[in-house]
Amino acid sequence: MAYQVIRYDHGSRVPGWDRSVDLSKDPAPVPDPATTPVPDELRAEIEAAMAKYPDRRSAALPALAAVQRFHGWCSPEAIRQAACVMQLTPGYLTAVATFYDMFDTVPTGRHRVYVCTNISCSLRGADELCHAIEQATAGDENIQVKHFECLGACDIAPMASIDGVYVGPIELGEVDELVDDIRNERPPLPRKQLKARPSADTLPLAPERAIPSPPTSYGGDMPGDVAGPTAPIEQAPDTPAQSDDTGDPA
Repeated sequence: MAYQVIRYDHGSRVPGWDRSVDLSKDPAPVPDPATTPVPDELRAEIEAAMAKYPDRRSAALPALAAVQRFHGWCSPEAIRQAACVMQLTPGYLTAVATFYDMFDTVPTGRHRVYVCTNISCSLRGADELCHAIEQATAGDENIQVKHFECLGACDIAPMASIDGVYVGPIELGEVDELVDDIRNERPPLPRKQLKARPSADTLPLAPERAIPSPPTSYGGDMPGDVAGPTAPIEQAPDTPAQSDDTGDPA
Protein backbone atom coordinates (compact mmCIF):
# COMPACT_ATOMS: atom_id res chain seq x y z
CA MET A 1 0.00 0.00 0.00
CA ALA A 2 1.38 3.41 -0.99
CA TYR A 3 2.29 5.86 1.73
CA GLN A 4 -0.38 8.54 2.12
CA VAL A 5 0.31 12.12 3.14
CA ILE A 6 -1.45 12.71 6.46
CA ARG A 7 -3.85 15.64 6.58
CA TYR A 8 -5.00 17.43 9.69
CA ASP A 9 -8.60 17.18 10.89
CA HIS A 10 -9.47 20.54 9.35
CA GLY A 11 -8.42 19.33 5.88
CA SER A 12 -5.12 21.15 5.48
CA ARG A 13 -1.64 19.66 5.39
CA VAL A 14 -0.45 22.75 7.26
CA PRO A 15 -0.89 22.92 11.05
CA GLY A 16 -2.33 25.94 12.78
CA TRP A 17 -5.17 26.90 10.46
CA ASP A 18 -7.70 26.16 13.17
CA ARG A 19 -5.81 28.04 15.89
CA SER A 20 -8.06 30.78 17.27
CA VAL A 21 -7.02 34.20 18.47
CA ASP A 22 -6.67 34.84 22.20
CA LEU A 23 -9.43 37.39 22.83
CA SER A 24 -8.36 37.83 26.45
CA LYS A 25 -5.31 39.83 25.37
CA ASP A 26 -5.34 43.47 24.38
CA PRO A 27 -4.40 44.18 20.76
CA ALA A 28 -0.67 44.77 20.40
CA PRO A 29 0.09 48.33 19.25
CA VAL A 30 2.80 49.38 16.83
CA PRO A 31 6.08 48.72 18.70
CA ASP A 32 7.86 51.77 20.10
CA PRO A 33 11.33 52.18 18.49
CA ALA A 34 12.63 53.48 21.82
CA THR A 35 11.88 50.19 23.57
CA THR A 36 12.24 47.73 20.67
CA PRO A 37 15.91 47.23 19.76
CA VAL A 38 16.48 46.06 16.19
CA PRO A 39 19.90 44.88 14.93
CA ASP A 40 21.34 47.41 12.49
CA GLU A 41 21.86 44.92 9.66
CA LEU A 42 18.31 43.61 10.00
CA ARG A 43 16.88 47.12 10.05
CA ALA A 44 18.85 48.03 6.93
CA GLU A 45 17.57 44.96 5.06
CA ILE A 46 13.94 45.65 5.96
CA GLU A 47 14.22 49.34 5.10
CA ALA A 48 15.79 48.44 1.73
CA ALA A 49 12.81 46.18 1.01
CA MET A 50 10.36 48.91 2.01
CA ALA A 51 12.06 51.39 -0.33
CA LYS A 52 11.03 49.25 -3.32
CA TYR A 53 7.29 49.75 -2.79
CA PRO A 54 4.99 52.79 -2.62
CA ASP A 55 3.12 51.12 0.27
CA ARG A 56 5.33 49.84 3.09
CA ARG A 57 2.94 46.93 3.75
CA SER A 58 3.95 45.46 0.40
CA ALA A 59 7.34 44.65 1.97
CA ALA A 60 5.77 42.28 4.54
CA LEU A 61 7.03 39.11 2.83
CA PRO A 62 10.67 40.20 2.37
CA ALA A 63 10.68 41.63 5.91
CA LEU A 64 9.47 38.34 7.38
CA ALA A 65 11.99 36.44 5.27
CA ALA A 66 14.72 38.73 6.62
CA VAL A 67 13.83 38.17 10.28
CA GLN A 68 13.53 34.42 9.72
CA ARG A 69 17.01 34.29 8.20
CA PHE A 70 18.36 36.37 11.07
CA HIS A 71 16.65 34.59 13.97
CA GLY A 72 16.06 31.16 12.43
CA TRP A 73 12.28 31.50 12.73
CA CYS A 74 9.56 34.13 12.98
CA SER A 75 9.56 34.35 16.75
CA PRO A 76 7.31 36.87 18.54
CA GLU A 77 10.38 39.06 19.12
CA ALA A 78 11.43 38.78 15.46
CA ILE A 79 7.96 39.82 14.33
CA ARG A 80 7.99 42.75 16.78
CA GLN A 81 11.29 43.91 15.32
CA ALA A 82 9.93 43.81 11.78
CA ALA A 83 6.73 45.56 12.90
CA CYS A 84 8.80 48.25 14.63
CA VAL A 85 10.77 49.04 11.49
CA MET A 86 7.70 48.94 9.24
CA GLN A 87 5.49 50.78 11.77
CA LEU A 88 2.83 48.09 11.61
CA THR A 89 1.17 46.07 14.35
CA PRO A 90 2.66 42.66 15.15
CA GLY A 91 -0.78 41.21 14.49
CA TYR A 92 -0.63 42.34 10.86
CA LEU A 93 2.68 40.56 10.25
CA THR A 94 1.63 37.52 12.29
CA ALA A 95 -1.40 37.11 10.01
CA VAL A 96 0.91 37.12 7.00
CA ALA A 97 3.47 34.78 8.59
CA THR A 98 0.86 32.19 9.56
CA PHE A 99 -0.72 32.25 6.09
CA TYR A 100 2.41 31.28 4.16
CA ASP A 101 3.91 27.83 4.58
CA MET A 102 7.51 28.97 4.20
CA PHE A 103 7.43 30.98 7.42
CA ASP A 104 7.90 29.20 10.75
CA THR A 105 6.23 30.62 13.85
CA VAL A 106 7.63 27.87 16.07
CA PRO A 107 11.30 26.88 16.54
CA THR A 108 12.46 24.58 13.78
CA GLY A 109 15.51 22.92 12.27
CA ARG A 110 18.23 24.97 10.62
CA HIS A 111 17.84 23.08 7.33
CA ARG A 112 14.43 23.21 5.69
CA VAL A 113 13.41 20.42 3.33
CA TYR A 114 10.09 21.08 1.59
CA VAL A 115 8.85 18.10 -0.43
CA CYS A 116 6.24 18.97 -3.03
CA THR A 117 3.31 16.57 -2.67
CA ASN A 118 0.86 18.21 -5.05
CA ILE A 119 -0.69 16.34 -7.95
CA SER A 120 2.19 16.27 -10.47
CA CYS A 121 4.77 15.23 -7.90
CA SER A 122 2.37 12.81 -6.15
CA LEU A 123 1.72 10.99 -9.42
CA ARG A 124 5.47 10.45 -9.70
CA GLY A 125 5.94 9.10 -6.18
CA ALA A 126 6.36 12.23 -4.05
CA ASP A 127 4.42 10.78 -1.10
CA GLU A 128 6.81 7.84 -0.87
CA LEU A 129 9.77 10.21 -1.36
CA CYS A 130 8.62 12.44 1.50
CA HIS A 131 8.14 9.44 3.77
CA ALA A 132 11.64 8.16 2.93
CA ILE A 133 13.22 11.55 3.72
CA GLU A 134 11.28 11.74 6.99
CA GLN A 135 12.58 8.32 7.97
CA ALA A 136 16.16 9.16 6.98
CA THR A 137 16.12 12.36 9.05
CA ALA A 138 14.14 11.07 12.04
CA GLY A 139 15.54 12.44 15.29
CA ASP A 140 17.73 15.05 13.57
CA GLU A 141 16.68 18.39 15.09
CA ASN A 142 18.71 20.32 12.52
CA ILE A 143 16.58 19.14 9.60
CA GLN A 144 12.94 20.05 9.18
CA VAL A 145 10.96 18.04 6.62
CA LYS A 146 7.56 19.33 5.51
CA HIS A 147 4.98 18.48 2.88
CA PHE A 148 4.42 21.39 0.52
CA GLU A 149 1.28 21.90 -1.53
CA CYS A 150 3.11 23.10 -4.66
CA LEU A 151 6.60 24.39 -5.40
CA GLY A 152 5.88 25.11 -9.07
CA ALA A 153 8.48 22.78 -10.57
CA CYS A 154 6.34 20.10 -12.19
CA ASP A 155 8.94 19.49 -14.90
CA ILE A 156 11.35 17.96 -12.35
CA ALA A 157 8.80 15.96 -10.33
CA PRO A 158 9.18 14.51 -7.78
CA MET A 159 11.20 17.32 -6.31
CA ALA A 160 12.03 19.15 -3.11
CA SER A 161 13.36 22.50 -1.98
CA ILE A 162 16.39 22.19 0.28
CA ASP A 163 17.10 25.54 1.95
CA GLY A 164 15.63 27.23 -1.11
CA VAL A 165 17.52 25.11 -3.68
CA TYR A 166 15.24 23.19 -6.04
CA VAL A 167 16.32 19.59 -6.59
CA GLY A 168 14.72 16.94 -8.77
CA PRO A 169 13.70 14.52 -10.02
CA ILE A 170 14.75 12.73 -6.81
CA GLU A 171 14.82 8.95 -6.86
CA LEU A 172 14.17 6.93 -3.70
CA GLY A 173 17.67 5.49 -4.02
CA GLU A 174 19.15 9.01 -3.79
CA VAL A 175 17.57 9.88 -0.42
CA ASP A 176 20.53 8.72 1.68
CA GLU A 177 22.94 10.73 -0.48
CA LEU A 178 20.66 13.77 -0.26
CA VAL A 179 20.43 13.61 3.53
CA ASP A 180 24.19 13.06 3.83
CA ASP A 181 24.78 16.19 1.71
CA ILE A 182 22.49 18.23 3.96
CA ARG A 183 24.08 17.01 7.19
CA ASN A 184 27.59 17.70 5.92
CA GLU A 185 26.76 21.17 4.58
CA ARG A 186 27.36 20.13 0.96
CA PRO A 187 25.25 21.28 -2.00
CA PRO A 188 22.35 18.80 -2.19
CA LEU A 189 22.56 16.48 -5.21
CA PRO A 190 24.35 19.03 -7.43
CA ARG A 191 23.61 17.09 -10.61
CA LYS A 192 19.87 17.26 -9.88
CA GLN A 193 19.63 20.95 -9.01
CA LEU A 194 17.27 23.01 -11.13
CA LYS A 195 19.79 25.85 -11.48
CA ALA A 196 22.21 23.41 -13.12
CA ARG A 197 19.74 22.53 -15.88
CA PRO A 198 20.09 24.47 -19.15
CA SER A 199 17.09 26.62 -19.96
CA ALA A 200 17.56 25.84 -23.67
CA ASP A 201 19.67 23.62 -25.90
CA THR A 202 22.87 25.59 -26.47
CA LEU A 203 24.46 23.02 -28.81
CA PRO A 204 24.64 23.95 -32.52
CA LEU A 205 21.88 22.42 -34.60
CA ALA A 206 22.66 19.56 -36.92
CA PRO A 207 22.79 20.63 -40.58
CA GLU A 208 19.52 18.88 -41.37
CA ARG A 209 17.81 20.80 -38.52
CA ALA A 210 19.28 24.20 -39.32
CA ILE A 211 16.91 26.88 -40.65
CA PRO A 212 17.52 27.18 -44.42
CA SER A 213 18.39 30.49 -45.98
CA PRO A 214 16.63 31.65 -48.09
CA PRO A 215 13.34 30.18 -46.75
CA THR A 216 12.14 26.97 -48.29
CA SER A 217 9.96 27.41 -51.40
CA TYR A 218 6.53 25.86 -51.12
CA GLY A 219 6.15 25.41 -54.88
CA GLY A 220 4.42 27.39 -57.61
CA ASP A 221 0.89 28.72 -57.78
CA MET A 222 -1.93 26.22 -57.73
CA PRO A 223 -3.98 25.97 -60.94
CA GLY A 224 -6.83 28.50 -60.92
CA ASP A 225 -5.22 30.82 -58.38
CA VAL A 226 -6.06 34.47 -59.03
CA ALA A 227 -4.44 37.35 -57.19
CA GLY A 228 -6.99 39.36 -55.24
CA PRO A 229 -6.98 42.87 -53.82
CA THR A 230 -5.05 43.61 -50.67
CA ALA A 231 -7.36 43.67 -47.65
CA PRO A 232 -7.53 47.06 -45.92
CA ILE A 233 -6.51 47.33 -42.31
CA GLU A 234 -9.98 48.57 -41.43
CA GLN A 235 -12.95 47.73 -43.61
CA ALA A 236 -15.11 50.80 -44.23
CA PRO A 237 -18.76 50.28 -43.28
CA ASP A 238 -21.19 49.69 -46.15
CA THR A 239 -23.08 52.80 -47.29
CA PRO A 240 -26.76 52.30 -46.46
CA ALA A 241 -29.09 52.23 -49.45
CA GLN A 242 -31.02 55.45 -50.15
CA SER A 243 -34.79 55.28 -49.72
CA ASP A 244 -37.69 57.49 -50.70
CA ASP A 245 -40.39 58.79 -48.41
CA THR A 246 -42.38 55.58 -48.76
CA GLY A 247 -39.59 53.57 -47.21
CA ASP A 248 -38.84 51.69 -50.45
CA PRO A 249 -35.26 51.70 -51.71
CA ALA A 250 -34.70 54.29 -54.42
